[in-house]
Amino acid sequence: MSASRFARISGLGRSLPSRIVSNDELSTFVDTSDEWIRSRTGIAERRFVSDGETTGTMAIQAGCEALTASRVPPSEVGLVIVATSTPDHQVFPATASMVQDALGLTAAGAYDLDAACSGFVYALVTAGQFIASGSYEHVLVIGSDTLSRWLDFTDRTTCVLFGDGAGAALVSATDRAGGLRSFVLGSDGRGAKHLYVPAGGSRKPPSADTVAAHEHAIRMNGHQVYRFSTTTPADALVQAADRAGVRLADLDLIVAHQANDRILQTVAHNLELPESLFYSNVKHYGNTSAASIPLALYDARAEGRLSDGAMVGLMGFGAGLTWATAIWQWHEPAPRPAGA
Repeated sequence: MSASRFARISGLGRSLPSRIVSNDELSTFVDTSDEWIRSRTGIAERRFVSDGETTGTMAIQAGCEALTASRVPPSEVGLVIVATSTPDHQVFPATASMVQDALGLTAAGAYDLDAACSGFVYALVTAGQFIASGSYEHVLVIGSDTLSRWLDFTDRTTCVLFGDGAGAALVSATDRAGGLRSFVLGSDGRGAKHLYVPAGGSRKPPSADTVAAHEHAIRMNGHQVYRFSTTTPADALVQAADRAGVRLADLDLIVAHQANDRILQTVAHNLELPESLFYSNVKHYGNTSAASIPLALYDARAEGRLSDGAMVGLMGFGAGLTWATAIWQWHEPAPRPAGA
């Protein structure tokens, strides 16, 4: 990285559907119970989109809040990256293009990035590189997913886990050292079969038969995904910390993908770290895929868990199988004066 160009998050935003679905409500149409879900996942409720709400509408709302918080004029944003596995259109256009238009980002390029639940960290790292290289002054990074529309409600092992939401971060150039200190990105396609949606793409296009067979819903090998989630991403976080020249024990906070509390607890145990170091809001939102880490950053800041200069570990992991970790030195956003 350039010695004089660093990336900071100058504004955060979020969007959550108004419909809250509790475990008790879910149990009225799924063979499950509040106790069964809580004891295995730590999830108490999640948000589901209603008619008219989409990955794109949530991304627009989250992006708008991030821009407003930063007070960066739309004309100065050079790029929009939307991390999502559930775009508004399965083929094209990119959801990011609709976000770019809706927010009036007339000078910005735009594209979608699909790395499943690792997507936001992949996009944040990409934005950091664009900033450090001098290509852009401001990059809008959004994680947004509507997984409720890809669930099989006869499969209680998956449908109880997921929720909808969007989180956004405006990444801006600064001459103050910090921001992205290091990262590790990875993928093991041998595990793709453990978490996937069978139909809907070019391999198995939509048809009456695929719909009847529920092949447009998430399929998961829970044992294998749990085994992966509690080992490989943790090793990558250790590597990222080593590259940044810090110890995990010296981090101020770890913001991991909010898959479920058991995974966070197991990772903490395996790394010999206190569970309190791992931020968790999965109780309220469930697994929101690419939105989970920006939503956690938003809530952690609102709760005073992120202070200026704090060293934060980011740990994404998900379908692919993919993982993405980073060490990010937090700069408390310092918005421009009104009218600047």
